[in-house]
Amino acid sequence: MTVSKPGRISRRSLLLAASAVPLCGILTRPASAAEFVYKFATGQDPTHPVNIRAQEAIDRIREATSGRLEIRLFPANQLGSDTELLTQVRSGGVEFFNQSSSILATLVPSAGIVNTGFAFGDYESVWKAMDGDLGTYIRAQIAKTPIMAVSKAWDNGFRQVTSSGREVRTPDDLKNFQIRVPPAPLLTSLFKALGAGPTPINFNEVYSALQTKVVDGQENPLPIIATARLYEVQSTCSLTGHVWDGYWILGNKRAFERLPKDVQEIVTRELDRSAVDQRADIAKLSQSLRNDLSAKGLKFIDVDRAAFRQGLAKTSFYGDWKAKFGEEAWSQLEKAAGQLS
Repeated sequence: MTVSKPGRISRRSLLLAASAVPLCGILTRPASAAEFVYKFATGQDPTHPVNIRAQEAIDRIREATSGRLEIRLFPANQLGSDTELLTQVRSGGVEFFNQSSSILATLVPSAGIVNTGFAFGDYESVWKAMDGDLGTYIRAQIAKTPIMAVSKAWDNGFRQVTSSGREVRTPDDLKNFQIRVPPAPLLTSLFKALGAGPTPINFNEVYSALQTKVVDGQENPLPIIATARLYEVQSTCSLTGHVWDGYWILGNKRAFERLPKDVQEIVTRELDRSAVDQRADIAKLSQSLRNDLSAKGLKFIDVDRAAFRQGLAKTSFYGDWKAKFGEEAWSQLEKAAGQLS
């Protein structure tokens, strides 16, 4: 499937896509014949690569299992906010859910280590960590809860700061800057350390919070800024790349273990395949969306990332979080990202 450029999607096609996605296409056999019918919830717009690649995996899983497992995709927080969905996947009300590392950290603190400010400078170091020892460590911590990671990590992208008023060019521009962050302790801590005023708000409320000036700005990867149309309520985007964030495809442990072993293997295999495809999508979009969003009126500002990292290093941020995550986790992070403290 070809991924459309989010910046060129009309409101009408967005609405049409949103109504179409949960239908999951035409089944090869009647739904009543499925042995298992599971829900897969996401918080992203239907046009986001997360949903496009998830739907492709779902279609392949249905075909490979001869219709034994039917998975229905519910994008755009249709089944609840991110924090509500995390509760639902823990209880089994939703069987699968894609969750960013930043919010998963509220349940599994070590998952947030990948959001350490300015830890990763490029994708080479990101995937070295996530497909290596750090990713293995985080998966083991997730497995201690009622949920589990059922595939490789997917890509959310490097987060950038947007604003509707003050332009953020230097660390000093963040002083007293009211910025929306996800309900994630590490991101709140990062912006507090830089002198900003972080305000945790669930993603499904971000657009209205920016529109009504509850906050001055927000921070998200470019594909999210595009598919959620945040450029309509923001005027500038500072390319801070302050945090890389990933998605974990989470499964309710009991629901996953109810599946026959061969079906489990198919689910993981196809979600892993889509993870690789989705990573490539985000990397391409992160390059192309600057032009697309500029054409829509969003002004881009290239900043000196080293100055922001140096400003952060002057605070107790790295030392505090090293103590919280522990020596084992921190050493795994620095193995891929280099020395941070």
